[in-house]
Amino acid sequence: MQPIRLAPHTLRVKTKIVATVGPACEDEERLEQMMLAGADVFRLNFSHGTWDWHSAVVERIRSVSQRLGRQVAILQDLCGPKLRLGEIPGGALQCHLGARVRLVSQAVGLGNELPVGDPAVLEALRPGDRVLLADGNVALEVTERHPDAVEAEVTLAGEVRSRQGIAAPNVRLNVEPLTPKDLQDLDWTSRNVVDYVGLSFVRRPEDVDRLRQELSLRGIQANVIAKIEKTEALNHLQAVIQRADAVMVARGDLGIEIDVARVPLVQKEIIRECNRQGKPVITATQMLESMRSSNRPTRAEAADVANAILDGTDAVMLSAETATGLYPIAAVETMNRIAAATESALANWKLPRCPEEEATNVVTSTVICAGQLADRIHARLIVAATRSGETALALSRERNRTPILGLSDNPATVRRMALYWGVLPVHLDEPRKEAEYIGKVASWAKNQGLVSPGDRIVFVLGQGWMESSYNTIMVHEVVG
Repeated sequence: MQPIRLAPHTLRVKTKIVATVGPACEDEERLEQMMLAGADVFRLNFSHGTWDWHSAVVERIRSVSQRLGRQVAILQDLCGPKLRLGEIPGGALQCHLGARVRLVSQAVGLGNELPVGDPAVLEALRPGDRVLLADGNVALEVTERHPDAVEAEVTLAGEVRSRQGIAAPNVRLNVEPLTPKDLQDLDWTSRNVVDYVGLSFVRRPEDVDRLRQELSLRGIQANVIAKIEKTEALNHLQAVIQRADAVMVARGDLGIEIDVARVPLVQKEIIRECNRQGKPVITATQMLESMRSSNRPTRAEAADVANAILDGTDAVMLSAETATGLYPIAAVETMNRIAAATESALANWKLPRCPEEEATNVVTSTVICAGQLADRIHARLIVAATRSGETALALSRERNRTPILGLSDNPATVRRMALYWGVLPVHLDEPRKEAEYIGKVASWAKNQGLVSPGDRIVFVLGQGWMESSYNTIMVHEVVG
């Protein structure tokens, strides 16, 4: 077991932080500072950057992680279909309230034309449909269809520029979540090890299955994160979450697809269902947006992060705050401080659970007992020994007050556990005898300052760990 450079908050803060890598934090020094500040997962946004750039970042993250002895995960966030306007003559068009505009496949210079890059958008629009432009700052309502164009009335005025995004809420578009670019990016993934792959534009559970097929074809072992950002995904929420390994509440695009007033309640609904199914969930987009240019967040942003944690989110995400912001390290540190303050209210916090699973699932029943035992004997640590990560994930879901040490001899499992709430992942060599294993772990934890003589550790050994074919709970008292 490798020594770890532990920050003071390592076991105190249980909510995980996803940090997006970009020009502001791509070098080894800043990556190291972000790890020490509390970043658990590093997100690579494949809407930007070249393959060579992403490969270099992966190499730096792995190098720093190895040097610090800190296990972190890498999330490859696929670009997905980006519905955008084409080139507007003159570069921009001022849309006045009540004015008529024409959505066309190619502008011919009539002055009120907005070229649409993807023909599927024009084909799907019907009178009465809403069209949102410029991140929802400009709105249109379709009034007429023509063979070569769609006419619309401006209902929310503003300026629209070339290549800005276009959205049509509640309009079913004939667009696949995996684009040719995404498939090419998965070829890159087959040569570069990542731990999670994020799928954009998810509308139905079959979309998750399709990504799994593409990963399998390329021999990629990464887990799948379904990004909930489309109305159709909300209509199939339970099934989408069931098919995915984890979920991201992608509030940016979601806030365009649905009324922004509904986003907080929908966020709670998604998190609640993820908690119920025992799937890790990430809350994302503009959590500390002002820290792109300020070294302090607003009070509203601090409340936003805290409320997501109180909702039951496993992780909170930083996007532009770390990728291009002026204070990437401070943003991670701030997120950690908010999490620490909020988690003090989570004692005995019970998340919703599937009733049938609680009654029949052996792993779930085992970890419930382990958590209750740890509380009763005031254990300092719960150690989850697992090859697949299932035991650690089940413990994470219980939201125990006792910190969890997730041990595995599988490096991929160890890195994936970096996303699990309350779990400190550690790589342990292939165990041999039970007594030797327990003594080794206890000695390591004592040397790391995680336990002291007289402290108690509750061990939860997953099925198939060492000689045992059973799920096992054991208690060990640390000696001097």
